[in-house]
Amino acid sequence: MDTLPVPALDREDHTWVAERDGMSSRARTAAASGPYRSAVVPAIAVYAPRLPVDLAADAEEATAALSRFDSYARAVLGADSPTLDPMSSILLRTESTCSSQIENLTVGARQLALAEIDQPSSGNARVVVANVRAMEAALELADQLDEHAVLTMQAELLRGQRGWEQHAGRYRDGLVWVGTSALTPRGAAHVAPQPEQVPAAMSDLVRFMRRDDLPVLVQTAVAHAQFETIHPFADGNGRTGRALVHALLRAKGVLRSTTAPVSAGLLRDTDGYVDGLTAYRAGDARPIVERFADASRFAAASGAQLVDDLAAQVDDARRQLHGLRPQAAAWRVIPHLVAHPVLNANLLTTTLGLNQMAAQRALAQLADAGVLQERTGKQRNRVWQHPGIIEVLDVYSQQLRRT
Repeated sequence: MDTLPVPALDREDHTWVAERDGMSSRARTAAASGPYRSAVVPAIAVYAPRLPVDLAADAEEATAALSRFDSYARAVLGADSPTLDPMSSILLRTESTCSSQIENLTVGARQLALAEIDQPSSGNARVVVANVRAMEAALELADQLDEHAVLTMQAELLRGQRGWEQHAGRYRDGLVWVGTSALTPRGAAHVAPQPEQVPAAMSDLVRFMRRDDLPVLVQTAVAHAQFETIHPFADGNGRTGRALVHALLRAKGVLRSTTAPVSAGLLRDTDGYVDGLTAYRAGDARPIVERFADASRFAAASGAQLVDDLAAQVDDARRQLHGLRPQAAAWRVIPHLVAHPVLNANLLTTTLGLNQMAAQRALAQLADAGVLQERTGKQRNRVWQHPGIIEVLDVYSQQLRRT
């Protein structure tokens, strides 16, 4: 099988002096010190891929699948449907959740929805909400695709991680590596370039991303792999790099209306994803392009099923409200249940502009019809949920983890 050559990493020699961390023995700290090699990332701004015929066809087919999914979601919901934006929001959150799961940050649909309305939830949920904000920033800034846009994505991400705020929106000033030891880069799977090399490497990557003469999925996979190789931040590199994927797919016109769960596809084979990044650093981009092609096809197929399942829940909710007067505020809430399967009166006042009395009345109407369930049992700070939508989202996530 033909490879897809890409400039391979060079490496340079350095010496690491480990510092006592209060948990490691003196002997272990001494063994952690010594020579190591860090990456020197080659420039790719003018890289011209020589695509094998079969890989070119594979990438083109996967790109077309993503475009069809985008058109399908728009057709099912209707260009002017009030459900289109909420559906796009939940697909973006699904993608953010899957991207976080790759980093072993797992959170259920209810926990995430609670965190979205500022209700007490798990620490992981707050981190995933920050990942949602990073994805939103990626899409909003897709038209510019410059270093400021990348820094903004990472800043949104780290604002949700306590203790990392000082690293938000800035390139790292220290060494980072991918490995099992926090004490030393020696023996790490990948030691990123020295921090002083990061700005030039990122400037080169931005020039590559802004080109319009490359197959989109190949450009996206290579840009992502190059970003992960540079590892420009103290933290959040994986999630920022996957947000960048969606900025590229939006900027290049592949996904115009919604977000496809590409990270869900990558999550199905995280070993293959990591192996693809390793092969890229060794000079072969074929495995990472193949992984993105597979992930894109899965995203298109599973995303379409997810759209159908969620749209069915919305249709059921409308049927349950049959007989309620058309002017009732409950009807206005229905489309937003997809994006907010857990909600309270404050959410309706900010999202729909209802006053508190109208919001409480709408929630009561939805609960009386069996659309929503009140889960707190309190008289104040009450929270309602749509169990069907939560179940659809959790089943989707559980299927990925089982795979």
